[in-house]
Amino acid sequence: MGILCPGRCVVIAEAGVNHNGSLDLALKLVDAAVAAGADAVKFQTFRADRLVSRQAPKARYQQVTTDPEESQWRMIQRLELDASAHKRLQAHCQAAGIAFLSSPFDMESLDFLVRDLGLETIKIPSGELTNGPLLLAAARSGREILLSTGMATLAEIEAALGVIAFGLLRSPAPPGLPAFQQAFISEAGGEVLRAQARLLHCTTEYPAPFAEVNLRGMETLHAAFGLPTGYSDHTEGVAVALAAVARGAVLVEKHLTLDRELPGPDHRASMEPKAMAAMVQEIRAVEAALGDGRKVPTPTELANREIARKSLVALRDIPAGTPFSVENLGAKRPGSGRSPMDWWALLGEPATQDYAEGQEIR
Repeated sequence: MGILCPGRCVVIAEAGVNHNGSLDLALKLVDAAVAAGADAVKFQTFRADRLVSRQAPKARYQQVTTDPEESQWRMIQRLELDASAHKRLQAHCQAAGIAFLSSPFDMESLDFLVRDLGLETIKIPSGELTNGPLLLAAARSGREILLSTGMATLAEIEAALGVIAFGLLRSPAPPGLPAFQQAFISEAGGEVLRAQARLLHCTTEYPAPFAEVNLRGMETLHAAFGLPTGYSDHTEGVAVALAAVARGAVLVEKHLTLDRELPGPDHRASMEPKAMAAMVQEIRAVEAALGDGRKVPTPTELANREIARKSLVALRDIPAGTPFSVENLGAKRPGSGRSPMDWWALLGEPATQDYAEGQEIR
């Protein structure tokens, strides 16, 4: 059973590495996500030695938010959570009634999430979108796949979905580009993708500049691939997340921290608990406001319609037989009588009774 809920936008609180390698802080992030009303809380599962070489540079934003002299490998190593910590977090989430998710960054971490923790949904981060072997292993697990698409072109996303379709189909053919392409274009491949793959539009920068969000890209993804599509948000504030919900996002992911001033690579591009709670409330308000698309009066509008609208009335005393004219026929509240849309039809017609000034015309 996947994480998506029909008719409701799923909100994922991205704890990520904002625990700073501390299980105690990670547990507090779970509690904060629950208090905020999020549907799921997501972490990241990796081992530094399997994720990054010791010579790999940091991203520009990481150099700003952490020690610029420290290597990416050393930073990543400090942010690891071991297997026992993952199990504690999962148990804590189950007890608190919130879904536990994590993104694997290597094959062993994926295997741990699937086999040891039994996760039903696997989130593939943007940086792994071109990691074909990881995509194939995730798909062969049979789990629901959330694929984040930051930094990607449509061609790269199609190639990734081809690998996923091939894996979901459990094809006996040897894996390779031709087989992946055939799986993607096949009817069966399309069916399994629609059933088990979801796309997330994303801008991989922390924080992401508003001018580079290109939120319409979310709809482009849905039109191109016909899959449920959501938004992984790295912008500051809530405006873009709310706009994504209004534009049909089935899922919104937002980074959560206990304190934006904590040391670490992602805290400054994250939301504190009160802001996260406010965002969740506003997302639910947007969902309620979207409605079903039918343009008809609502129950509360019907109660107000007679008060707000107008009826045809006599602007002065009109004796019976007097023709209605622009001088003696007008419109005033309430709207309990004849509609002003009949004004033109009555002009020149004789009054069938005496009307006092202000009296509704019948």
